[in-house]
Amino acid sequence: MNLKFLGAAGEVTGSNYLLETENSRILVDCGLHQGRDEEAQNRDEFPYNPGSVDAVLLTHAHMDHSGLLPLLAKRGFKGRIWATTATVEFCEVLWRDSAHLMEEEAEWKTRKNARKGLPPVEPLYDLEDVERAISLLQPLSYDEMIRLSPEVQVRFRDAGHILGSAMIEVWLGPLRDVKVVFSGDLGPMRTVMEKTPSVIEDADFVVIESTYGDRLHRSNEETRAEFQSILEQALNEKGKVLIPTFVVDRAQRVLYELDLLQRALPSKNGVPIFFDSPMGVKATDIYRGHPELLSQELQGRFRKGEDPFSPRNLRHVATVDDSRAINQIGHAVVLAGSGMCTGGRIVHHLKHNLWQENCHVVLVGYQARGTLGRRLVEGEKVLRIAGEEVTVQAKVHTVNGFSAHGDRKDLLAWAGHFDSAPVFLVTHGEPTSSEALAQGLRELGYQAVVPHKGEEMDLKRSERLYVPAQEWAPVRADRREEVLSLLGDIASLTVSLREGLEEEENLQELLPLLESSRTLLKTVGRLRKAPEPARR
Repeated sequence: MNLKFLGAAGEVTGSNYLLETENSRILVDCGLHQGRDEEAQNRDEFPYNPGSVDAVLLTHAHMDHSGLLPLLAKRGFKGRIWATTATVEFCEVLWRDSAHLMEEEAEWKTRKNARKGLPPVEPLYDLEDVERAISLLQPLSYDEMIRLSPEVQVRFRDAGHILGSAMIEVWLGPLRDVKVVFSGDLGPMRTVMEKTPSVIEDADFVVIESTYGDRLHRSNEETRAEFQSILEQALNEKGKVLIPTFVVDRAQRVLYELDLLQRALPSKNGVPIFFDSPMGVKATDIYRGHPELLSQELQGRFRKGEDPFSPRNLRHVATVDDSRAINQIGHAVVLAGSGMCTGGRIVHHLKHNLWQENCHVVLVGYQARGTLGRRLVEGEKVLRIAGEEVTVQAKVHTVNGFSAHGDRKDLLAWAGHFDSAPVFLVTHGEPTSSEALAQGLRELGYQAVVPHKGEEMDLKRSERLYVPAQEWAPVRADRREEVLSLLGDIASLTVSLREGLEEEENLQELLPLLESSRTLLKTVGRLRKAPEPARR
């Protein structure tokens, strides 16, 4: 019985774990990598044969947990994808939108490549692949015990993170010899949107997320006051307020907070609020369809016949032309994805407004390393957005208290319910955060390990297995396509550098870097002519 850590180890995105027993191979999550090197990582071959996987257990619909499942199906997976009913509904919306965006981007890159004599670009997956994956989704209810095989039994529990999110209990062996709990993404103990995470008291191993393992959020009351103060200041300056939002949970939370703001500040009710996300509108309808899964606070609003997700003057933006038309409006609140500013309609809003001093950008979610959102948080003053250099003169605010993740105190409180002395395997966090949470767990008297990507855990012996990189690293099935894609990227970068060369003032600094690049390419040329090494 082995557990392999193939994603979200030493990073926050790309969640992917493989459970192997003598007769079963079970995946827990299969998510997109977001941020630095995301294109190359997402196109890598899986470090296992997708056709050999018996089933997938999906903790929730966020793309860093579910976004590669259409690719898994494209490459041969034919088993069931088990998830809660709400997660299944979200996946149908998110995956279709993801495929649409990928196809659009591939078409754009293909047009650029055609002008340079380079090969076309294929999307990571398309709508046909998505429909194939959707056909494999199998909904289930919280607390329902299911048996995947004679040696694998599973139960989903409410994780309180987003609607439908689950922590997963897995019993392995014919006599339920070993129990592994996957926390998924855990919500806070004091919630606004969802219910409080379920309590679990026994396990042999617990895979626990650590996104905020080294920090604390402000209280709900402090966060609400902070948000209202920022919005009041921004609206008084009569400029744009841009709120990058994840379409599931964060968009709905911001809509609710805007509704509360209008009640507190009636004078601001006339400001238009643009919800510039057709996918976000669909996700909000799913929230409305499952009030029984929401917090008591929101259920109370529904019982009164009120809609907590419809502040006054809310306008849904459907078409791209309608989205562009918002640029002509000087004073408004705009909600748009993506939450980390890596794509979607928020990008063009940032491009057209970041240079204005009366613009305010309110970041209400985690910003992964390498993303445009993270660069805004870190205070970069000049950003390249959609092919143009933009000087940042807008005011940038971060409101971390809206996070659907529990903070350090929440994670340790949830972990403290285990009385069976499990081994905690700390994942889904940047290294400093994971190590900080692991140390906190040790101070509570538990064993805690921070696994590396590619590492295995022997679940029978409780031993870590350090696997040489070449034995787990993905092997690309079509190396020619990958090489051509990389050469295309290099050619595009060369053209871009030549075009901006006259404006460069640091040519002396560039020269040694370019010489090194030339040497590397010459080395590649020599290797290309060398005979292929013998296979073992």
